[in-house]
Amino acid sequence: MTAQSESTEDRSAQASEGLSRRHALGLLGTAGAGAATGLIGAGTAQAAPLDAPAFHLTADATGAPPVQGLHLTFGADPRTQMTVSWITDQPVSKPVVLYGTLEHGFGSRAAARTVTYVDGTSNRTVYVHHALLNRLTPDTDYLYLATHEGATPDSGTFRTAPHGRRPVTFTSFGDQSAPQVTWAADGTVALDANSTPATKDIVTGIEQVAPLFHLLNGDLCYANLDVDRVRTWNNFFTNNTRSARFRPWMPAAGNHEIEKANGPLGLGAYQTYFSLPSTETDAELAGLYYAFTAGSVRVIVLQNDDNCLQDGGDVYISGYSGGRQLSFLEKELKAARASRDIDWVVVAMHQVMISSSDANGADLGLREKYGPLFDRYGVDLVLCGHEHNYERSLAVRGVVTGSETLTPNPVSQATDDIDADLGTVHMILGGGGVSGTTNQKFFTDGTAKVITAVSATAGSNGKRTSTYVKEQAVWVGVRDVEHPYGFAAFTVDPGRHAGDTTRMHVTYYNVNKPHGELSVFEKFTLHRKRSDGYAG
Repeated sequence: MTAQSESTEDRSAQASEGLSRRHALGLLGTAGAGAATGLIGAGTAQAAPLDAPAFHLTADATGAPPVQGLHLTFGADPRTQMTVSWITDQPVSKPVVLYGTLEHGFGSRAAARTVTYVDGTSNRTVYVHHALLNRLTPDTDYLYLATHEGATPDSGTFRTAPHGRRPVTFTSFGDQSAPQVTWAADGTVALDANSTPATKDIVTGIEQVAPLFHLLNGDLCYANLDVDRVRTWNNFFTNNTRSARFRPWMPAAGNHEIEKANGPLGLGAYQTYFSLPSTETDAELAGLYYAFTAGSVRVIVLQNDDNCLQDGGDVYISGYSGGRQLSFLEKELKAARASRDIDWVVVAMHQVMISSSDANGADLGLREKYGPLFDRYGVDLVLCGHEHNYERSLAVRGVVTGSETLTPNPVSQATDDIDADLGTVHMILGGGGVSGTTNQKFFTDGTAKVITAVSATAGSNGKRTSTYVKEQAVWVGVRDVEHPYGFAAFTVDPGRHAGDTTRMHVTYYNVNKPHGELSVFEKFTLHRKRSDGYAG
């Protein structure tokens, strides 16, 4: 039967069933349609009726604010949970997400909870809406619509994490900023702090790889340096929603997320914008450190201003958790290494334990507190930002005997195929788009510098002065001197049977000037035995 010859009863029945596949794809719009291509293959979708409360296909005359900055984060179980988040600059009524598959339609809905913060410099209230989608099917493509009363829906797609040992790809970088102009204090047009075109180009690069999830290792948008912090955060999400609506972007808070007068730790904006799978019961600490599992990879995300020495934010908050974050870290590491389902342990954080650039330098506080735990529990990878360049270490374990700076001890000189059972590889991925790159500041004499102390009070620049000690950088592996911008992609081959060798294949991509095209800087592989092959 052709569309022209459908009876009134047929059309009414289809409308009462819900959205057709064609209608669903139409709602996804330009951004969503491309991502949904692989999902097409079903007939009429079963969905909520078009006249369902809080679901209007077009904005009404009430002046409701639009859905902005759509982004995803994993729930506590990435196989079955996903959080959809969006931003408004006014309160809204009935924020909701409708979701499902093309085979079964938008038959499920999740009400969103709304959280707010008041920006301490502008006194503006920001509203962020988080809808947790539960009881999802592992390793499955979903599409969703986010809306609130009177707003045109925005939309995206995502894939849940697999159950058990399956191939998984993820990406990572830090230090992004946002590609934007703003109004300066005198009303003239100005660039916001640290903006470059690479901030936009790198998002396009992530989408070319199309990972299951992305790790964003701190210093997200540098809003704390800008006149209009709320605008900077909005521009950050406007830029990144081109990827973050299709795959979770899982952040670590860096020193530039610490904003004066935004919450007791200065991290109130960050904690409002992101709903993260935190187990912390203290609301002041919620979302600052957390962990999740994808396939056979356990990812542990830390907030390093608690444990590093360097003073890099608007407020000096060293020691803020009273040791709770360190207890969390050890508990997570111990559980991961005891699990016969986890092969790979990856730590994502901002400030660094290794650096041979004459920029911030490595931090002795992190070496003292994290180093023994990383060694004891055999962390495979540590992914950082903070230095605006690319560098990775040799596999390290323990410290060089007698070193004042607790210099990480290299246990292998391999740089192409690395036995992760021997030691930890640290990667600095600070080329996410920020200006002020440091790839031209690498020491060339085989040394590096380490922060070993800070002054008791702030200096003339408002920051506590760092004391530096030089060390022999015996741990240096690979550095990119030529290119400032790039990101890493990690693909896990889980092996074929219990006790088999599992491999993590790593590619570091340059994001090149002036047009943002990708090129491969290097590839290397980590390998280790699967945990399900050990006796006991």
